[in-house]
Amino acid sequence: MRGNDDPLQAGLFSYVALEDRIPKDHPLRQIRRLTDQVLEEMSPEFDRLYSKVGRPSIPPERLLRALLLQVLYSVRSERLLMEQLNYNLLFRWFVGLDIDEPVWHHAVFSKNRERLLNQQVAQQFFAHVKAQAAALMSDEHFTVDGTLIEAWASQKSFQKKDAPEPPAGGGADFRGQRRSNQTHASRTDPQARLYRKSSSQEAKLSYLGHTLVENRHGLIAAAMATQADGTAERDAALLMLDELRGKTRGRMTVAADKAYDTQDFVQTLRAMGVTPHVAQNTAHRRSAIDQRTTRHAGYSVSLAKRWLVEKVFGWLKQIGPLRKVKLRGLEKVGWLFVFSCAAFNLLRLSKLRAQCA
Repeated sequence: MRGNDDPLQAGLFSYVALEDRIPKDHPLRQIRRLTDQVLEEMSPEFDRLYSKVGRPSIPPERLLRALLLQVLYSVRSERLLMEQLNYNLLFRWFVGLDIDEPVWHHAVFSKNRERLLNQQVAQQFFAHVKAQAAALMSDEHFTVDGTLIEAWASQKSFQKKDAPEPPAGGGADFRGQRRSNQTHASRTDPQARLYRKSSSQEAKLSYLGHTLVENRHGLIAAAMATQADGTAERDAALLMLDELRGKTRGRMTVAADKAYDTQDFVQTLRAMGVTPHVAQNTAHRRSAIDQRTTRHAGYSVSLAKRWLVEKVFGWLKQIGPLRKVKLRGLEKVGWLFVFSCAAFNLLRLSKLRAQCA
C-alpha cells in the first residue's frame, strides 16, 4: 500500500528525549564521555579564567565541544558550525544544547573562542586528554616529524618589507623577482614564512607543525607549531623530547627521517639520554648514525614504525583543519594545531577502548 505524502500539520510537542534519539553505539558517545571527563578536570582552570561578575558568556565546556565537532566533522567555518547546530540533533546533543535552545550567533561564538583559547589552554586540554590515554601509551619508544601548514596568505601578499602599500584592489607582480624571508614579508600574515619541504615542491607561505608520536598505538605524546625554517623541525623535536624526558626514567628511543640526520641533533639526543633511531642520510655525505645504533634490532623496528606519524598528519590535513589553516599568526595557528592533535587522540582513544571492551 502506498504511503500518504500529504502535508501534515507540524507537531507542537515532541515526546522523544534528545538522549534517546542518539544510537547507543554511536562513536560520538564514547568521545563525549572522554571529553566530559577532561572538561570536568579543567573546571578549576576555567574558574580562574572567567570573572565572577558581568554578563554570562558561552560556557567554555560547550564551546570546546563545539570546536571538537568542527574538527571531527571537517566543518570549514564557524558560520557553518552554527548552522549545523541549529538543525543537527546529533550536534546539539554532543554540545549540550536543548532541542529548543537558541544557537549562538557565529560572531559571538568566534569572539568567545578568541577570548578563551590560546596556546596555554590548548596545551592544558591536550595534556588532560593525554592523561586519559596514559595506560595505552608507550613511555620508551617514539617517532618525531614535522609537517607543512599552509598559511592563510597569498603569494601576492609576500612583498618587500620597505615597499610602499600597494593600491587597493591591485596585486603585486612578483614574476622574475628574487624573494626571501630576509627581505620580504606577507602583509596579511607577517609571521608566515616562505618555505618548501623539498626541492621538488613549490615554496609556500607556511608554518610548521611538529608531533611526537608513541610507537605502541600511534597516540600523540607532544605537539607544537613553529615558524617555518630549516632548523625548526630539529629544534622542536629537542624541546618536546626534553619536556618528555623529564617525566620518564627509563631509556628512550626516537625515530626520525633523514632530515634529522645531523651531528648536532644526534649528539644532543645522546647527551639527553635518548637513543637516536634516525634514518641514515648518505647522499654525498657521511651519516651521523653509525653501527653503534644500526646493529641493534630495535633500530629497524623503530624505522618500521615511522608510518604512524604520517597517519597523524594525514588525518590532521584530510579530516582536520590543517591543510590550509584559516587563522593568522603563530599563536592562533599553534593553539589550533595542538587542539586538533587532542581531537585526534580522543578519536583514537575511543576506538582503542572499544577494541579492548
